[in-house]
Amino acid sequence: MEHASTFLQALWIGLAIAAPVGPIGLLVIQRTLDHGRAIGLAAGLGAAVADACYGAIGAFGVAVVMNALQAARVPLAVAGGALLLWLAWRSWNAVPAERAAEVAAAPGLGASFAATFALTLSNPATILSFIAIFGAMGARQAGPMAPVPMVLGVLLGSALWWLLLSAVVARLRHRLGVQARRWVGRISALLLAAFALWQWAGLWPASP
Repeated sequence: MEHASTFLQALWIGLAIAAPVGPIGLLVIQRTLDHGRAIGLAAGLGAAVADACYGAIGAFGVAVVMNALQAARVPLAVAGGALLLWLAWRSWNAVPAERAAEVAAAPGLGASFAATFALTLSNPATILSFIAIFGAMGARQAGPMAPVPMVLGVLLGSALWWLLLSAVVARLRHRLGVQARRWVGRISALLLAAFALWQWAGLWPASP
């Protein structure tokens, strides 16, 4: 019963961390609009697995990995910002298909998964959220918390959000014309570029 409660709490944590609109959410929306539900869901699952990896580090308390991630914060942020700018450039120059059902030149499922997996891992600050939340959860319980239900809950909660988002966007996809999808792509590109610049701007105080 205790493990079930831990799992449910972690599931809500996974949902809460995935739900706010950010660069990953924009990518999932755009990939779904441009290429269909499967590509959008693959992109979301890449983020879900990355969340689960960080959740595992926070749940198991792997100090060596946490210290290494903190030490590599600057290069990871630089690489993540560069990836965001590249994705923004692709989004800006993408040409929507004449019909929503066309998925020509769509990225593969593996490529979509890998891109968001790498992008999510490029933000080590995410691990601090899991450490803080899991620490608060543990402080409210009498005994030690089981890490496995926590990690599985985060993975499922995050995956459920991306499944829901890609399904909703896929339903709307067939109602949007080419011009509307072009505007969505352009706006997404600008927001992705803004996220990249914001991520880089946060490095200045940390620079020696």
